[in-house]
Amino acid sequence: MKIGFDAKRAFQNDTGLGNYSRTLISSLAKDFPGDEYYLFAPKQTGMYDLTALPDVKVVLPQQPLHRWFKSAWRSRFVVKDLLRYNIGIYHGLSHELPFGIHKSGIRSVVTMHDLIFERYPEQYNPIDVITYRRKARYACREADRVVAISEQTKQDLITYYQTPAHKIDVVYQSCDPSFAVTYPDDDIAEIGAKYRLPSQYFLYVGSLIERKNLLGIVTAMNTLKGTLDVPLVVLGNGGAYKKKVKAYLEANGLTQQVVFLNEQVRIKNSELPLLYQGALALIYPSFFEGFGIPILEALWSRTPVITSQGSCFAETAGDAALYVDPQDPVSIADAMRQVTTNTSLVKQMQEKGWQHAQRFTPDKCAAAMMKVYKQLNKEI
Repeated sequence: MKIGFDAKRAFQNDTGLGNYSRTLISSLAKDFPGDEYYLFAPKQTGMYDLTALPDVKVVLPQQPLHRWFKSAWRSRFVVKDLLRYNIGIYHGLSHELPFGIHKSGIRSVVTMHDLIFERYPEQYNPIDVITYRRKARYACREADRVVAISEQTKQDLITYYQTPAHKIDVVYQSCDPSFAVTYPDDDIAEIGAKYRLPSQYFLYVGSLIERKNLLGIVTAMNTLKGTLDVPLVVLGNGGAYKKKVKAYLEANGLTQQVVFLNEQVRIKNSELPLLYQGALALIYPSFFEGFGIPILEALWSRTPVITSQGSCFAETAGDAALYVDPQDPVSIADAMRQVTTNTSLVKQMQEKGWQHAQRFTPDKCAAAMMKVYKQLNKEI
C-alpha cells in the first residue's frame, strides 16, 4: 500500500499532536516495512528525525504558488500531489482532510482526538470554533474511516456530528518509548539540580487553561497548607488563566510553593521522563479530555496519577489512578495526602499503572491502525 499522511504537525508541533504523529508514523514504518509511507508537509524541520526511517518519503509543496500559500496547499491543493504519487490511502492525523479529497478516488482516514471546541466553545476564539467545525465536519462526513482515540471521543462524534458508529474505529494512541525507560536515581537528581527543583514535588503537565483546572490544584494546596507543604512543578504555558492562578497564589501566600518551569527554561523532550520519575505524582484533575496523554506518560514512568472522574480518564488510567472530583478541592487534597503518606498504595499504583500501560504500546497502536488501512485496501 502507498499511504500518505498529513505531516504538518509531525514537523512543526513538539507537543501532543506532534508526538502522536511522530510515534504513529515511526511505529508503522518500523513494524510494517512492506508498505510505502509518504509524509506531505508544508515544510520539513529537524523536529522529526527520519534518519532511522530511510524509506519514509517527504513531499513538500513544489509549485511557486503552493510554496507561497502553504496553508492552502495543505488544505486543498495537496490532493493533486496525492494523485501524482498514486497514494492509495491518505490519513489526516489531526481532525482534518484536504477539501476535495472525496472526489479524488483516494481512500481517506481521519483521526479525531476530541471535540472539546464543541463542548466548551466559550473557551475558544469564535472564529477558531467556526474554522475547526468546518474542517472537522467535512472530515467526519467524507472520510472512509474515522479514527477516535478513545471511546469518549467516539461518543462525542456520534453526539455532535451524528457520525455513524459503524464508521468509527477506536484506536488508542501511545507515547514516546523513552517514558518506559527507568532512569537511575543519579540522573533524576541531576535534572532536579539542573533546574533547581524541590527535593519532593507534585507535577502538572498541560496548557494553563481553565479546562485543565490548575486553579483546582492550588486551591487544594491551600487547604493543605501547614500540614502538607509539597511544592507543585508546573510544565506548561498560558495567558489570562495563568494570571488568574498567580493572583490566587499571591493572595494566599503560596507563590513560593509553585514552580512555573517554562518561565525559567525550555525543557527538552528527552528530559520529560526524568521530570515524571522525580515526581511524587502527576496531578491531572482536568474537567474534560479526549485521551489525556500525560496520564499515559506517567503510567509508563511508574509515577502515581491523580486524575478526574468521568470523561476519558478511566480508559486511559484504568484501575491505577486515584480519581477525584475536579470541582472539589478537598477531594484533590485528600488524594495528594494519600500519595505522600501511604507507601503501600503508591507501590500498588506504580505496578498497576505499568500493567495498564501495556495496552498502549507503540506496536499495538500501529497494528490496530494498520488493520484499519488493510480493511480499506480490501475495499478499493
